[in-house]
Amino acid sequence: MSKALETALPIESRDAPINQAKPPIEIDEHIVEIVSDSGEGAQKAGQTFGTISAKMGNGVWTVEIIPAEIKPPARSPAGASGIRIRLGSRYMTNMGDAADIVVALNEQVLYSRIATHAYKPGTVILLENKWLTDPNPKIQQQYQSAVAEFREHGLIVYEVQMEEECLKLTPRPRLGKNMFVLGLLCHIYNRDLEKAYHEVEQTFAKKGPKVIDLNHKLLQAGYDFAKANIEYHYDIPPWRAADSTDRFIVTNGNQALGLGVMASGMELLSMYPITPATSASHYLADIFHNVGGFIHQAEDEIAAVGFAIGSSYAGKTACTITSGPGLALKTECLGLAVMAEVPLVICVVQRGGPATGLPTKVEQGDLLASLYGEPGDAPKIVIAPATIEECLHFVIMARKLAETFRTPVIVLTDANLATGVQPYPRPEPKAEWLASPIDQSPWQKGVPPYNWDDETGLSPRPIVGQAGGEYVLTGLAHTYQSKVAYDSESNQRGCTMRSRKLAALWSTLKPPEIHGNSEGDLLVVGWGSTMGAIEEAVDHARAEGLPVSSLHLRFLSPLEPGLKNLFSKFKNILTVEINYSDEADMPLINPENRRYTQLAIILRAQLLVDVDCWSNVHGQPMQPGIIYNELTRRLNAMKGDA
Repeated sequence: MSKALETALPIESRDAPINQAKPPIEIDEHIVEIVSDSGEGAQKAGQTFGTISAKMGNGVWTVEIIPAEIKPPARSPAGASGIRIRLGSRYMTNMGDAADIVVALNEQVLYSRIATHAYKPGTVILLENKWLTDPNPKIQQQYQSAVAEFREHGLIVYEVQMEEECLKLTPRPRLGKNMFVLGLLCHIYNRDLEKAYHEVEQTFAKKGPKVIDLNHKLLQAGYDFAKANIEYHYDIPPWRAADSTDRFIVTNGNQALGLGVMASGMELLSMYPITPATSASHYLADIFHNVGGFIHQAEDEIAAVGFAIGSSYAGKTACTITSGPGLALKTECLGLAVMAEVPLVICVVQRGGPATGLPTKVEQGDLLASLYGEPGDAPKIVIAPATIEECLHFVIMARKLAETFRTPVIVLTDANLATGVQPYPRPEPKAEWLASPIDQSPWQKGVPPYNWDDETGLSPRPIVGQAGGEYVLTGLAHTYQSKVAYDSESNQRGCTMRSRKLAALWSTLKPPEIHGNSEGDLLVVGWGSTMGAIEEAVDHARAEGLPVSSLHLRFLSPLEPGLKNLFSKFKNILTVEINYSDEADMPLINPENRRYTQLAIILRAQLLVDVDCWSNVHGQPMQPGIIYNELTRRLNAMKGDA
C-alpha cells in the first residue's frame, strides 16, 4: 500500500459502469487534470481545452504539472507531466483543491499527484488501459495492482481503450492521443466543437493541412467515443457571455510579461534561457520584431544583464528576464545599475531554491534576495503582480518607474503565474504606456549628471549623444559630478540620495485595500500569486461568520503606506507565503530562534509589529482548502485562549 495514497484517501469504495451519454447536468465548476509521461502532449491538450472554455465565457485557471528532470523515467511517479484546468461560472483566480475528473495515460504518474493531495474520494479517473495487455508481465502487474488500490481508496477508475481507438487513425498514437483526450473532454463538458476545431487548426498551422486533418480526426474520435461510452456529461454556464461586447484575451503569465514589454515601448529583451522564465522570451522571439523589438540571447546571465544595462545607459531602457539562479548571477551588475543610477527592468519568475532547487516548481523564495542581494546598500524598487493580467501592466509600470526614479525595478512573478492561463479584459493600448523618444536636445550647461534634488533624491539623466551631457559612468562611489570619490561626505550623500528616491515613491502610493471587514480577529497578508487562493479561503471562512480579512501587497520596496494603522485594527496578523518558515511548535524552535517567512521578516522589521506567518515549500501553488483549514484552526485556538 502506498503511504501517500493511504494518507490522502480514506477508504471508500465506489464502482460505476460506463453508460451511454445523457443530457448534460448543469454545474458551477469543475477541476480537470490530464496527466501523462513527458512528451505525450498533455499540456498542449489542457491548454487548448482551457482556451476553448475561456472563449466560451467560462472562468478558467490552469496550472502546468512539470517534472523536475528534463527526461524523467517513463511510467514513474517522478515523471508525471500534465496540466490542471479549473473552469467555472465565475472568475477563477487559483487552481482550487481536489480534482473532479482526471485523464491519465498511465497509472504510475497518478501516485505523485495523490501524494500532493490533488485527488479525493470520488475523483473520476479515465485511465488508459493499454498496460493491461502490455508484453511485459511486470507492467501488467503494476497496472492491475494500481487500479485495485485506487478503487479501494475511493477513486472511481474507468479503464478506457485510448490507444486502441487512436490506432484506427494513426500508427503513432503516442503523438496523437492528446487530441483524442481533448475530444473526450470536449464532450464531457459540452464544449463547442467548432471552437475546438479552430484551436487545433491554430495549434498545428505551421505543420500543414495533413497534420491538421489528422488531429481533427483524433479530436472527433475522442468526442464520439465519449458520447457513446462515457456517462459524465456536464454543462458549465459562462460567467460572461461568450459573444458579449467585452473583449477578452487568454494568456499565461509569461506571455503577459511579453505583452507588457511591447506595450511599455521597451525595444530590447536581453536574456539567457532558464526555467520557468524561458517561455517569455520564446513568445517575444516570435513576435517582437513586428513592433521593432530585438531579442538578445546572451552567452550567460551576467552578459544578459550587462547588455541590458548598456542599452539603458544609451537611452533605451531594456528588460532582462530570469529566475532565481539567474538573479544570483546578475547580482553584481544590479549593484552597478543602482550605483550608476541606470534604469533597468528585471522580471524574476521565481522557482524553488536554493541553488538549482526545484527548477519546475513554484516558490516565493526570492523576495529577500531581490531586496538585499547586493553588497552594501543597494535600494531598488520591487513590485509583485498578483494576477496574470497584472503581469502585463506591472511591466509597463516598471519601465515608467525605472526611468522616473533612475533605478532598477524588479518585477517578481513565479511559476504559478508564469504557466497559469486565464482570460482577462483585452487591454486597450494607451500612448502614455510608451517610453518617450530619446531626448537629444543639448544638455543644460553647468548641470551635473547627478543633480540630486535634496527632497526627492531625483535627478535628470543625460543621454549618450546629448551635446554637453557627456560624463564618465562609474560603479565606484562618486560625487554628483560622477567623479570617483572615497571621502566620507561624498559616499554618505550618494547613499542618502539613492535611498531618498524610495521615500519619494512611497509618498505617492495609496494604502492597500482590505478584502473583508476593516477590523477583526485575524488579518491575512500575502503577496504575488497567492492572492486568489487566500481570498477564496477568507471568503469561505467569512461565510461561516469567522472574523478574518485579508490584504495583498503589490509594492514590496518601498512597502505600501498605512500598514501599521491597518494592522492595528486586528488582534493578529498572519502572512501566508510559499517560502520556508519554522513552525512555532517544532523541536528546538522558540521565539528567539524561529525563522519567519520573508514578508513576515520585512513587516516585523519595518513596522515593529508582531507578525506571525504560515507557509509551505511543497513546490505546489497554494490551495484555498489548506489555507482555510489553517485559518479556522487559528481562529478556533483564539476562541479557546479567550
